[in-house]
Amino acid sequence: MAVSPAAPAPNAPAPPLHAVRSQVSSDLPEDEARQIDLTWSLVMAAGLGLVFGLLAVFGGVAVPVLLALTGAYVFNPVVSALERRGVDRTWGTTIVFAACTLVLVGAVLYLIPVFQEEAAKLPDFFRRASTQVIPRVEGLLGVSVPEFVNQRTTELGAKASELLKSVGPAAARLAASFAGNTARFVATLLGLAVVPVLGFFFLQDYPRLIGLVRDLIPRRAVGLVSQRFSEVDEVLSAFVQGQLTVGSILSVIYSTGLVIAGIDMAIVIGVIAGFGNMVPYLGTAMGLVLALLGLMLSWQGPWQLAVVAGTFLVAQLSEGLVITPRIVGEKVGLRPVTIIIAILAFGELFGFVGILLAVPVSAILKVVLRVVVLRYQKTPIYTGGTTGP
Repeated sequence: MAVSPAAPAPNAPAPPLHAVRSQVSSDLPEDEARQIDLTWSLVMAAGLGLVFGLLAVFGGVAVPVLLALTGAYVFNPVVSALERRGVDRTWGTTIVFAACTLVLVGAVLYLIPVFQEEAAKLPDFFRRASTQVIPRVEGLLGVSVPEFVNQRTTELGAKASELLKSVGPAAARLAASFAGNTARFVATLLGLAVVPVLGFFFLQDYPRLIGLVRDLIPRRAVGLVSQRFSEVDEVLSAFVQGQLTVGSILSVIYSTGLVIAGIDMAIVIGVIAGFGNMVPYLGTAMGLVLALLGLMLSWQGPWQLAVVAGTFLVAQLSEGLVITPRIVGEKVGLRPVTIIIAILAFGELFGFVGILLAVPVSAILKVVLRVVVLRYQKTPIYTGGTTGP
């Protein structure tokens, strides 16, 4: 008589993820597992294509739904944690929404005046940059810049200053024109207003929605398919947490250092450099250029240069040695060149929405590709006539 394996103790540590994956895969014959994995991969690729198709054709409806689903996905771990502590899921969802509303209102009340003050400096910032940067560079390097470079710099600075001064009135005219089209204006307002409503119900019913999808999967394939979705969930949740964590910490480091250095628009530059880190090297490069430009316009002595250099050095060392390996860990697992190519490609194909979705979609496609390669490496074509283990 066969002896069934003993059930794990309630407080026993969970087995490693790779052990669970091997156990799930070994429960099925290789041919059947390969068929399930390839079918899942095709469904995932088709699903991503359907999302972009809906965004292109029914953007007014698809975007609010997609935003609401994204919010439910992001906050589901928090509500689930409250539920495990005995809090009813409806109350847990209400608590999370109330906390997010308070944080958002507080951030808006604090940040809007700060950014208004910083934005008001932009015209004068560019005007002074066009007239003072070249002389400062000539003084530091001891060389003379050709006159036409000086003239073009002055012209560009003046045009940038004029353009920024006209941004407010132009935005007001654009808003008035947009509001004049009553149907579009009402649709946009309804779309924005319905996002939190949909998000609340999606978050409240999240386990039920997942259960409905799980019930549609063939019973024999449910283990392996659930494993693949767990891998996707691991990558996506890690991406969201990683980007928010890295961007927030770097923004604080950059902003604090630049404020200490007395740089104009320190907070704006810090936020650009911090959250611009989503595109490898771009945020750091833009922040460094803007910081050096601000340094030239507010020069008080060599100590400022030392503070700016120390700020970027501390931020980069923190990101490479502490934030990523210890706080974030190996999250999405995409190489910088892959992220850059993905953003360029999706931006060219799908515009701004493509840029926003480039990295998450690339992370999902990486899991799909990994599954396809795994099954290919177990075929007789790859092994030379013998099936893989």
